[in-house]
Amino acid sequence: MRSLPRFSFTLSLALVSGLALLMQPSAAAAQQDAQPQAEPLLTGSAAMGDWAADRPGLRRKLGVADLPAPYATPSAGNSPSVVKAPRGALPKVPPGFSVDIFLTGLAGPRLMRRAPNGDIFLAESEGDRIRVIRSTDGAAKPDRVETFAKDLLAPFGIAFYPPGPDPQWVYVATTESVLRYPYVAGDLVARGRAELVVNLPISEGGHWTRDIVFSPDGKRMYVSVGSQSNVAREMEPQSKAEQAKFEAAHAPGAAWGDEENRADVLVFEPQGAKLGVFATGLRNCVGLALHPESHDLWCSTNERDGLGDDLPPDYVTRVREGGFYGWPWYYLGANQDPRHKGERPDLASKVIVPDVLVQAHSAPLAMTFYDPGQAGPAAFPKEYEGDAFVALHGSWNRARRTGYKVVRLKLDHGVPRGEYQDFLTGFVINGASVWGRPVGVVVAHDGALIVSEDGNGTLWRVAWHGPR
Repeated sequence: MRSLPRFSFTLSLALVSGLALLMQPSAAAAQQDAQPQAEPLLTGSAAMGDWAADRPGLRRKLGVADLPAPYATPSAGNSPSVVKAPRGALPKVPPGFSVDIFLTGLAGPRLMRRAPNGDIFLAESEGDRIRVIRSTDGAAKPDRVETFAKDLLAPFGIAFYPPGPDPQWVYVATTESVLRYPYVAGDLVARGRAELVVNLPISEGGHWTRDIVFSPDGKRMYVSVGSQSNVAREMEPQSKAEQAKFEAAHAPGAAWGDEENRADVLVFEPQGAKLGVFATGLRNCVGLALHPESHDLWCSTNERDGLGDDLPPDYVTRVREGGFYGWPWYYLGANQDPRHKGERPDLASKVIVPDVLVQAHSAPLAMTFYDPGQAGPAAFPKEYEGDAFVALHGSWNRARRTGYKVVRLKLDHGVPRGEYQDFLTGFVINGASVWGRPVGVVVAHDGALIVSEDGNGTLWRVAWHGPR
């Protein structure tokens, strides 16, 4: 059994400055219904600010032309101190929405997926278990919380198979394998022992999350696997002959050694037979999702560290089959990482530029789409249908803190506009301390958006209360 880097959070009860920025004038769960603010679009260097400018409705759009040179600023070591939530503090949401605590006391709550019957399955990664959360439509708190499976090695990805209204299995991705449990709609506890689907053919260590989704026809299982290292500095160069031999048997842009089958989206049959590598060069594709209309596969990716405060941006993108996204040699097109200067010139023209660039070091984790036709007492306005929500865990490799929020990606029938918009903000107290680190997002049966954050082990519920 391989060892896993555990989660550590520095809790401080000391009074911290900036507390007034977090306090809401109303009681917990009060509707935030102030007059709507304008929605400015920040571009270029203006879009590379920090947490102090964050607020619901603010939009950012970054482009490749906006990128600074490598090492324009020093590489920062600026991990946050995670403190308890200040008394009375609430995250901030757009006008017409309310936000309230849904569930507390969790151990590393991360990715969530909704079963067809409405139950929410939660990967409680630090607790090495999968929880099932059941609630009545419109309820502010769950009716039941049960442990579906336990004694897992850092579970993260969850998927139901076959796709559709009557799945027979719950698939769970741990850091080293994919398992599945027999399932009948309404099960709160696994009705049978786990079956091994596949031991992932990867090296130990490095990025540990694995997400899984199935193609709409149920014939493919996609598994995201992050890199073993930051930028593959230890990967031995290949001779031209070695490179030609390797490429004949691997996908374009594939890495080797300890990085083989890493920084990739892998594809398997649902029973575990490997079909190949779907896409390469995705340093750490943490969240996978299928768009409900276009059925495109999407990925939220953490880019590399060490090149400065604003380089390179993280991103959220449609993933093309056979596509190469640059890691470790390039980023965002033919921009070469100076740590691999002169290497792999044959790949420069093949690097795909992602769809939506996000401020560098924001750390996008899980993502979800708001389904068209979503109904229920908490359902969002129609303008949100088909859009994406992405949880930004927050920076450590940036002098000025960024992330620590949930953002909305506006799409037109599955086609991204290239911008993103702050939706849920307010977890940062000051330049040193935060009280929440968003990880997972899922749309509940009643239309509410549930957000997990692993800083204080909490789920938040965001509901619409404006005009219908």
